[in-house]
Amino acid sequence: MAGLVSVTVPDGAGGGRVDRFVADAAGLSRAHVQRLIGEGRLTVDGRPLKANAPLQPGTILQLDVPLDPTTELEPEQMPLEVVYEDADLLVVNKPAGLVTHPSPGHASGTLANALLARQGPHDLGTLAGDDRPGIVHRLDRDTSGLILVARTDEAQRYLTAQLQARRIKKTYLALAGGEVPASAGRIEAPIGRDPRHRIRMAVVAGGRPSVTGYRVAERHRGWTLLEVDLVTGRTHQIRVHLASIGHAVAGDPLYATGVVRRGPDGLGRLFLHSWRLELLPPSGEQLLRLTAPLPPELQGALDKLRADRS
Repeated sequence: MAGLVSVTVPDGAGGGRVDRFVADAAGLSRAHVQRLIGEGRLTVDGRPLKANAPLQPGTILQLDVPLDPTTELEPEQMPLEVVYEDADLLVVNKPAGLVTHPSPGHASGTLANALLARQGPHDLGTLAGDDRPGIVHRLDRDTSGLILVARTDEAQRYLTAQLQARRIKKTYLALAGGEVPASAGRIEAPIGRDPRHRIRMAVVAGGRPSVTGYRVAERHRGWTLLEVDLVTGRTHQIRVHLASIGHAVAGDPLYATGVVRRGPDGLGRLFLHSWRLELLPPSGEQLLRLTAPLPPELQGALDKLRADRS
């Protein structure tokens, strides 16, 4: 992301620090945003703001994000939880907070850097470019869970084709705000850039066709745990679609407001987890069914809701 980013502070977001809000809204690291603020690049009506300036609902913030110079991807040692591995692919359980591949504000410390350190440059697919070794699809920075990585160009080509043909089933766990009335549903609504807030996506006429299915897994007072099937794979699709029906994902700093934005007691992040993958691997020998349990920070928040219900 580079250029002038405009963000309107929504109702219910007042009182917090502006650097934290802008980092979440723009998908940049807080440290990077603080450096830009220190350079006078965050303004309101042309006036620069400080990092600790309080948020005022309705204020239009403008962040000038310079284009990062191209840098060569470097291997970086960091722990990776690999839940499946064969000669063609890896399946990694990505933690929340880890960016999938380099982008402005995230030139290092990404999953791609860690993969390069683990596998070496000759044991990952190259079709997505030098800065995305083996990457077949991505997860948002604040989304945890299963992600596919190709070890060869042939595997990367195959897996990409399988995704496009919708033959890989991806199921997420999401805690939605409010009580979703139907036990199961399907959201079919086109997604594109929000014309008023360019860093956000939205349901818009002329957007790309997008389909999300869901089933209620658990009901709690004020919250609903959903199993969500990602039929298409648009940017922020689950977050946008659930917000569009009035049930935004708990802890979502970009699409939720008020109590849903804060989430239930004990939640300190977006409650969205890539829980299950089903696919026929390139070897074609046997259908893979892989799951990643909720990480402790999400499981803890869910356990509190269960305790309150009982």
